[in-house]
Amino acid sequence: MDADNVTIRNTRVRGQRDYWGILQREGHSGLTVEDVEVFGNGKVRTQFGILNQGKMITIRRVDIHTISNGICTEQGVVEDSYLHDPKYYSGDHTDMIMSTSAPAKGTQLIIRHNTVINTLDQTGAIALFQDFGVIRDVTVEGNLLAGGGWALYAGAGTKGTSSNVKVIGNVFSRQVWPKGGHAGPVAYWDHEGSGNVWQGNTWEDGGAVNPGKS
Repeated sequence: MDADNVTIRNTRVRGQRDYWGILQREGHSGLTVEDVEVFGNGKVRTQFGILNQGKMITIRRVDIHTISNGICTEQGVVEDSYLHDPKYYSGDHTDMIMSTSAPAKGTQLIIRHNTVINTLDQTGAIALFQDFGVIRDVTVEGNLLAGGGWALYAGAGTKGTSSNVKVIGNVFSRQVWPKGGHAGPVAYWDHEGSGNVWQGNTWEDGGAVNPGKS
């Protein structure tokens, strides 16, 4: 999108070859995507279902599947959505919801009440990566997570200590892999990060999930 405050609603979007289904470009803000299905054709690679290069975005009740990466954004709200059945192409790292840096100043990233299922053995269901900056000001709450190498990459990295990362009330499922992810439920959690909260995260049977324990 090359405009601010655009709404896409009640739409089916077939992703472009090698690129994306929906893109908010750098310098723009306010995109809302509601009640939308975004998908690839399973034969040629669509890299992102929704890619946010701009600032605020709201993604709500969206079904994303048959793509390499579901959603990539550093800020905004992703809620009440279903991300599932990614498609692997050679060389891909496959994540269903991904952030690669800190949110823009004065914003935050909220990921809540989603069902996120990565049916591959890599990379994650939700992945908070420090590719371009230190992760901060992220809330991951009330999601159902399964699959990937780790179901959740929780924000730690080489660029610094993550902060104000809240992981609350999520349910980790063994429906894809016995350990939640192929290697385990969660990795890269900064126990000592300022404002970081790990609370009430469980397996489907109610057993506690804690960083470093599978």
